[in-house]
Amino acid sequence: MTASECRFPVVHGYAAKAKDQPLVAWEYTPRPLGPNDIEIKIDHCGICGSDLHTIDSGWGPTNYPVIVGHEIIGHVATTGSDVREFKVGDLVGVGAQAFACHQPDCPACSRGRDPQCPHSVSTYNSRYPDGQVSQGGYAEAVRVDHHYAFHLPTQMDPEVMAPLMCAGTTVFTPMMTHGVKKGDRFGVIGIGGLGHLAVQFARALSTEVTAFTTSENKRPDCEKLGAHKVVNIKNEAQVKAARNSLDFLLVSTNSPHTDWNQLTDFMDVQGTIILVAAPEADLVISPFKLLLKALSVSGSLIGGVNDVRHMLEFAAKHNIRPWIERLPMDKCNDGIDRMRSGKIRYRIVLSNPTQK
Repeated sequence: MTASECRFPVVHGYAAKAKDQPLVAWEYTPRPLGPNDIEIKIDHCGICGSDLHTIDSGWGPTNYPVIVGHEIIGHVATTGSDVREFKVGDLVGVGAQAFACHQPDCPACSRGRDPQCPHSVSTYNSRYPDGQVSQGGYAEAVRVDHHYAFHLPTQMDPEVMAPLMCAGTTVFTPMMTHGVKKGDRFGVIGIGGLGHLAVQFARALSTEVTAFTTSENKRPDCEKLGAHKVVNIKNEAQVKAARNSLDFLLVSTNSPHTDWNQLTDFMDVQGTIILVAAPEADLVISPFKLLLKALSVSGSLIGGVNDVRHMLEFAAKHNIRPWIERLPMDKCNDGIDRMRSGKIRYRIVLSNPTQK
């Protein structure tokens, strides 16, 4: 298919062109639409913490200019010649991955772990096998391999579903991987874009949920989200009462000031700490904190194709909804500034003007 046959032969969006600079209007020519690709007209895109790390080159050098955004909701505009699962006009979501090889001899894809595929391409700031750089969702359109577009539940508002595509998948996947179940004692630290969804998923799984926060003013929110207990980690009495109380603790804060030795104190014997955030600083933890309780520390990146589908079904069934603030796409810099302020409750969703 030639560029002239696609609805968006040139894509307009908002790009970071250098570290410490605001996003600016920018356009690019997307890679040719392959037979297994789809082109999506973007309606909504959530702002994720990963976007800020990338804009800032916080995780390593960024390929500038870059259009970030990987919590995308939109309508199919064009399909590749071999795509059968989608048709023009379908409402779809896209998360943090745009491509994997899906070959039967791939050690990752063959086990359903396509995020770990050696040929995996992230939705932005990544390179396809042909060397072209991927661009994300602060834009009017995006092209991805059709495996990474997902039909969406009809009972949920499209803009509310945007944060589920990354944040929802990120917290739900390790719960499934580790077999979290009814009656488990599950903690969440970092009640933000990821954490406020983790509390809801954990409650829906019938666990005993404890929310850990440094902000006392988040206590009412934690309770409304479904937490059975709320622990202010600046309060000595509350911290002491929470010792040895958890089977699982999901860490969704990327603060460089997180006291990992303190986190181990909250764990019961053979508990598991699950890291889903990516701080820009190394983790510091005493080995004896792990050895004496036989603790495990696990990391989880995003979720594979099957994980995303399972998450969407579960969220629809259990009425799990991100709490969002709305901004027009051309106010993306205002949204980023609000994210940096740390005062968001709990995700910003950018929206393009409605187009017929």
